[in-house]
Amino acid sequence: MEEQLRILLLEHDETDRMMLRLSLKETDISMRIDEIKDGNQGFSALVNNHYDCVFLDYHLANTDCLTFIHKIKDSAIKVPLIILIDPGKAAMAEECIKAGASEYFIKSTLSPETIVQILRRAIRLHQYEMEIDLLNQQLQASQQQVIAQNQQLASQQQKLEILEPSKLKSLFLATISHELRTPMNAIIGFSQILLRPKFGHLGNQQFEIVEKILDNGKNLLMKINAILEFSHLEAGELELNLQLLDLEKLVNHTLLEISALAQAKNLSLIVTRNLNNTIVFNDAARLQQILTNLLTNAIKFTETGNIWVEISEIPKNRVKISVKDTGIGIADQDFQNIFAAFHQVDQGLSRKYSGTGLGLAIIDALVRIMGGKIYIESQLGIGSMFTIELPRKVSFKPDSDHPVSPDSYYHLYPVYSGNKASINYPHLQL
Repeated sequence: MEEQLRILLLEHDETDRMMLRLSLKETDISMRIDEIKDGNQGFSALVNNHYDCVFLDYHLANTDCLTFIHKIKDSAIKVPLIILIDPGKAAMAEECIKAGASEYFIKSTLSPETIVQILRRAIRLHQYEMEIDLLNQQLQASQQQVIAQNQQLASQQQKLEILEPSKLKSLFLATISHELRTPMNAIIGFSQILLRPKFGHLGNQQFEIVEKILDNGKNLLMKINAILEFSHLEAGELELNLQLLDLEKLVNHTLLEISALAQAKNLSLIVTRNLNNTIVFNDAARLQQILTNLLTNAIKFTETGNIWVEISEIPKNRVKISVKDTGIGIADQDFQNIFAAFHQVDQGLSRKYSGTGLGLAIIDALVRIMGGKIYIESQLGIGSMFTIELPRKVSFKPDSDHPVSPDSYYHLYPVYSGNKASINYPHLQL
């Protein structure tokens, strides 16, 4: 059985009030109607009672509808308002809509069918507005929670600076996991809900604000996930999904995905393929993750020039993937920490080039799990080349012939020469 609606009819003209009452009663909607002709009495009724909808005459005995609407808004009363107007008063009705009314109609067009449509539409719109208000409140509460937690994290970080680096890192990762992901998912979820058309139309400025909240939330969640992924790698909790795959196709697919980033900076992507057999046994998703991170890093740190990719075969049934750029290069003092977690080459660059400082640390861990090695050649101001050597067939346990201890799994080859205009890699075909 449909719940009975409670309707307030504010109309100073007795004839119009009677006609509206009769039309309302002729509808198939169960309702209780309270009739008041005085604006002050009507406001008092709204303060002391709950109404599902108010039919409001544009001109009451002691006030006008615009003043009445502002008075309701100032009192934080939430109720659908339907304005009743005479012919020729459309401008007044539009002002009332802007002030917060839900609908309006001309008294001369009065009919049970019209009333049903307008009444249901006004109530439905009001319900959507109330839902959006609730979601906004929840979103603001989540944002305040994140701000408070960030402040708490900052305070904790200051206290933890006296602890050993390993303890600091473990505590930081644990805090991130428990304190940031839940509210961040809530912010993203509420933002997505607000953008759905069924919750009502957002203004252009509101839409842009919610979109910015959503985009920044997703960006921050990606960084949080990178930190969590690194913690899983460090703890040895990641297992490879090994399968036969075509390395050349994987490289081509990855290049296609990141080509837009290179085009945006007018950088050329140049590929050299020297594989007689393109089939390898590895984890396709993780291998693509390694290549994507290397390529996006090369693009991020290169303003002009080219990005080169080479895949080739090397002895002992292994394959090699090289990514070379003409970017900023790596300074001598940064080489020994280049794979350290949360490391940026220096403070200046960390401000110019955004990121968590985990990309190379994750590559490092994945290459070790695959039983591979990584090499770096670089010259500051000229460019860098990262080379990865991997077994053609990755085993579920690291190959004993290729130890993966942190001290021996990679070699660094910085290139120093003030006279060189570029880095010369004779084995790389350009």
